[in-house]
Order: sequence, then C-alpha cells, then structure tokens
Amino acid sequence: MQQNDRIAHNRLIVRTSRNNLVFATVNSEDNGEITFKPYMLNSGISMAANLREAFRTESILKESYARILIMVDSPVLMVPIDVFHEEDARTLYLHAYQGHEKDEIEHTVLPDLNCVVVFCVNKDMKTVIDDHYNEAIYIAAVAPVWRYLHQRSYMGVREKLYAYFHDRHLEIFSYGQNRFKFCNSFDARDPHDALYYMLYTWKQIGLQAERDEIHLVGDIPEADWLTDELKKYIKRVYVINPAGDFNRSMVTQIEGMPYDLMTLFVKGR
Repeated sequence: MQQNDRIAHNRLIVRTSRNNLVFATVNSEDNGEITFKPYMLNSGISMAANLREAFRTESILKESYARILIMVDSPVLMVPIDVFHEEDARTLYLHAYQGHEKDEIEHTVLPDLNCVVVFCVNKDMKTVIDDHYNEAIYIAAVAPVWRYLHQRSYMGVREKLYAYFHDRHLEIFSYGQNRFKFCNSFDARDPHDALYYMLYTWKQIGLQAERDEIHLVGDIPEADWLTDELKKYIKRVYVINPAGDFNRSMVTQIEGMPYDLMTLFVKGR
C-alpha cells in the first residue's frame, strides 16, 4: 500500500462488537487530532457485509494509513502466560466456546497481568479487512481497560472490584498480586441483573462491605438507581468519571466514544 508523507503518521482504529461498528483515526502531525465516526448498521445484513459497505461509502476508510488496529469485542478466554502456547489457542478456545469453529482465533498478551487473552474474530469480517490492508493488529477491545484499571488499583490500600459496562455487556474484575483475582463477562441489558452479578461477585471473592470499594465505569444503565442500590450493601461505591480520571483529555468530550477506546487513546493498549 502506497502512502504519502502526510498520511504516513496516521493510524486507523476499527472497533467492532455484536451491535456496533466505529472508526477512529489519529494524526500525529495535527497535534494528535482524533476523528471518531460511528457507523450506522444495516441490521438486515451481517457485520462483515456492513463493514464491506462501509469501505465503499465512508470517506474515513478511503485514506491510506501507516497502522491499522482492530478492537474486537467478543467472548474471551484467559490463559496464564506461563502455560500459554500459541499453537494450542484455537483448541482451547473452541473447547470453552461452542459455535466459533468458523471464526479466526487471535490473542492479546497482557504481561503486566501475567495472562493472555484469547478471543475470536469473525472470519468473513477478517477477510474484508485483509482485502483492504496488508497488515492489521487485532486486540481484545476491553484490554486497554484491564491494563489501565490494574494500574489504578494500586491507589489506596483497599481492595477494589471493577464493573465496566459496554455494548450491553458487563465486565466484572478484580486484581491481586499482578493477576486477575476474578474476571468474567455478563449480559447487562437489565440493571437488576447487573446489580445481582456485582453483589454475587463481591460476596464470592470475599470483599468487605465496610472497607473495600466497587468502581463502575462505562455506559452504565440507570446509573443513579444502580449506585443507590449498591450503597445499601456496600459503603464505598464510586462511578469513574473519564474526564476527571484522564485529566480532562479532549478525547473524553467526544460523544459516543466507548470508554475502552478513550483509554486506548490516553493510556495506550
């Protein structure tokens, strides 16, 4: 792919989930200017077909880019880094998740958490991307959040449980000794279900209601109701404000941008 001097520093990010497709670019020559473009999906066709149509119609995809990053929100399998072997990743993933035999299997290494995140990429969608770009890097969409909140967890002496809401999913996780103490994903379309999952996890890993903390972030459904209900059982309930947390970075002012994409821009992957 040929690139002129102006675009050689550009980066394209494609973020895909079961219900959303967004594009973002960053140009280091323009003071890191970020362009964010959600794509209006046609629910009658597959995500791969939507992406193919986007390449035909969206001007943001008609440019050339020096780097391509694909953020994929799909079911993940955590493997301890000391027992991970790339050649076994597909077998392990298909054993854990049925119905993905036709998908491509990718992985993201999280060395600071001593684990590897194995995830799937729709084969047809990957074919569309390969048709347009010679090289693209794939990462689990939530990986930047895991890494950043792991660093953040060292603030203070209390143990912390994190709940990240995105794409009608809820990621609940906690850390201990540079590893995940707990990490799981739940359907979070109903805030009552989300409340149950958080309280059950809190009890399961033995956190203390008067001492420890729970932190919520992302697209929180009925946030006021949910925090009020949590406070009936847990003393220290916090909602992370990206603008305050990221020192009022301009990226936090972009409407509709997922928290994991903000974190990628501010903290890296």
